[in-house]
Amino acid sequence: MKPLKIVHISSEISPYSKSGGLGDVTRSLPRALKRLGHQVIVITPFYGFIKNKDWPLENLSARITLEFAGQKYRFGFKKIICPDNYPVFFVCQRKLFGSRQKGGSGMYDYPDNGLRFLLFNLAAIELIKILKFDVQIIHCHDWHTGLIPGYLKMKYHKDEKLKNVATLFTIHNLLFQGPEDWWKIPFKKRDEGKGLPTENLEKLELLNFAKRAIIHADIINTVSLRHAQELMTPEFGCQLDHRLRIRKKDVYGIINGVDYAIFNPKFDPDVYVNYDADLLEKKVENKLILQEKYGLEINPNVPMIGLANRLTEQKGFELIINLLDFLLKQNLQIAIIGSGGGIYVDILRTIKRKHTKKLLFVSPFREDIARKIYAASDIYLMPSRFEPCGISQLISLRYGSIPVVHAVGGLLDTVTDYNPKTGRGNGFLFTSYSSNDLLFALTRALENYQRQSTWQTLVRRAMKESYSWTLPAKKYIILYRKAIRKIKNQNLKRETKNHGNMKT
Repeated sequence: MKPLKIVHISSEISPYSKSGGLGDVTRSLPRALKRLGHQVIVITPFYGFIKNKDWPLENLSARITLEFAGQKYRFGFKKIICPDNYPVFFVCQRKLFGSRQKGGSGMYDYPDNGLRFLLFNLAAIELIKILKFDVQIIHCHDWHTGLIPGYLKMKYHKDEKLKNVATLFTIHNLLFQGPEDWWKIPFKKRDEGKGLPTENLEKLELLNFAKRAIIHADIINTVSLRHAQELMTPEFGCQLDHRLRIRKKDVYGIINGVDYAIFNPKFDPDVYVNYDADLLEKKVENKLILQEKYGLEINPNVPMIGLANRLTEQKGFELIINLLDFLLKQNLQIAIIGSGGGIYVDILRTIKRKHTKKLLFVSPFREDIARKIYAASDIYLMPSRFEPCGISQLISLRYGSIPVVHAVGGLLDTVTDYNPKTGRGNGFLFTSYSSNDLLFALTRALENYQRQSTWQTLVRRAMKESYSWTLPAKKYIILYRKAIRKIKNQNLKRETKNHGNMKT
């Protein structure tokens, strides 16, 4: 079969912009697709914190002007061949993106996100028209790109270059559906998803980008098989479960992978001491150096619990905060790094002042320090209330930090409960979302840690497991081809119908 021409559109891509796992996925999946012989490009916004001096960026000669709500917005474009050897195109608009200097999750802390990302969607489509790249499939990532499938069907359906282009929409986190939190919008003001987006700026910020993508995309997927099933239930569907059940035959689940060229303690430049499954004594050296650097008690035998994630309720921080005082009275250490709003940063800083020898807390998130925590920790904590896939637990396995996770979504698809009698399993699960159940799972992990001989066997086996991007990339190719066949059949039926009407 012929190689495909694929465009990925995302609000972030590592290493240029990243707030979480989305940035990792949109870097590594295109890389895996390219290795399989397909042609891939990525389109993303050019934020103010992405500096020309840091990257060899090329300015494109193309310029476009978009008119919206009575205002004109001029766009330019930049290009870079990224370290993974495929082109990344940046959509440049100073007012909407270039003046925004916040990295990480701060990329989205603005009241005009509806306008920003609507115009980004349109500019990305216009860029595709300009490029000499005969795209067959546009892969839209999360709500920020959710208007593209509808625009292609309602605004660009007669365009010669775009009328046969299929779309796949990936739901990375359905909790976030548009510029405004969906649960804060009064029911009567919620977007029905009909027609082209409004040019009323006030109503625009209430637009549900994800809902519109679910309605119009040719194929929909989320990032684990179990979560695809969960999303069709009221418990996990974030009030879009009905829409997803309507599209059930077009909804798929593909587990994320980990790019072991990036996340690998054997040659990771950010860990203190490199190691692999056959050099676990070197892993212990990472713990000792981290303890010394951050003022913890220096002790190779004390179990260290690591956590590197967003500081949000979704990631289980309510449960963690409830347990911290009790846990820190035990013979253990905890290392946490993350960014987030709300009260979690203040609470963790207060607790850190009481337990300076036992608790390491760093905020905002820094990738290099997160890697050091993966390498130094013995146990990795990820008690998410819900988790579409989760990449952190996959990284922790490769770094030999055994995960303790809530049995939902991608966590349940990738972590199996350890049974010391059989030696099977790669982590510790809890099923009821409660502090007590989390504590019970964590206690089992700590008890098994005391049996160092079997623990080392568990760690070695976990480090040798593979969750690379090769298999997920092949599964995405299958979905792309489904979407392409679907749009071709739809267009053929439409042309046949129009031809029949002309004869009549």
